[in-house]
Amino acid sequence: MIIASDKPRIPLPMPSGWFHVLYSSELAVGESKPLTYFGQELVVFRTESGVAKVVDAYCPHMGAHLGYGIRDQAGKGSSVVGESIVCPFHGWAFNGEGQCTDVPYAKNLPPRVARGEQVLGCWPVQEVNGSILVWYHPHKASPSFQPEAVPELSEQAEEWGEPTVYRWDINTHMQEIGENAVDPAHFMFVHGTSDIPMAEELSFEEHKRRGFLKTNQPTPRGNVEGSIENANIGPGLSVVRFKGLCDTVLLANVTPVTTEHTIAHYAFYQRKADIGGPLGRVGEAIIKNIAQQMEEDRIIWDRKRYYEKPMLCDGDGPFAKFRKWYAQFLIE
Repeated sequence: MIIASDKPRIPLPMPSGWFHVLYSSELAVGESKPLTYFGQELVVFRTESGVAKVVDAYCPHMGAHLGYGIRDQAGKGSSVVGESIVCPFHGWAFNGEGQCTDVPYAKNLPPRVARGEQVLGCWPVQEVNGSILVWYHPHKASPSFQPEAVPELSEQAEEWGEPTVYRWDINTHMQEIGENAVDPAHFMFVHGTSDIPMAEELSFEEHKRRGFLKTNQPTPRGNVEGSIENANIGPGLSVVRFKGLCDTVLLANVTPVTTEHTIAHYAFYQRKADIGGPLGRVGEAIIKNIAQQMEEDRIIWDRKRYYEKPMLCDGDGPFAKFRKWYAQFLIE
């Protein structure tokens, strides 16, 4: 018997922070694309000077969607001219700060346009680590922290190959995904590991979280010592470093579409020398194993219910510490 309920499965607000919305390589100069994140329709475009901008989707003139072009732009986003995106309905143009820069047929501009005021919603954007990031806050507050460049991809970029990219649509709140990082017991039962990996270091400081554990990886030539370091910048940006057999850097970024729909964007980086050498197959196996774990986790995430006070035991991870840290991003 199924009992209908109006109560949400996961009664948590959408978290605030910096979130990945598109890979930099997915947006060319002069291109625009529609996005759906944070419970809203958005449009991202890259100006002719190469700067990525994100604005609300609907033109303040008569409500046309700026992410869908017509005529020579059919099947693509609206056209981008100079530093502005052009509405396909009547040709009004808007820059990334939400100001109307052109009404091509008007002799007398609307007062707010004439005064140079913002008339279209715009979003703080940063482009780092190959990602276009957007700041979300339910009350439009300015960013309280900044994303950080990953040294391997900025200072030693020439050593690392092109990323292997995965995407998952997951029907759960972002916090449920994040809690995996402090849940060692699930590795044995969900992923079939031979033991329960316990973190040797775990810290929660302001908007950052870090975990570190050592690994022992058996090979035909004996055991290889390694490690896994997982670090968060806010709730949406995570860097995971796997060291040992084949060093791998994973940018594991998650972004809310709604409170119970999250998109996970995973980009795996490995050294060019390893990809083209004898460790190539090992590197591929590492990536495939992590992707398989995500598929296994998703079966749980898509269906589990959030408990504010779960019945924990002494072998469970530090859920209370994680939730206390995460709560700073859950703003009503």
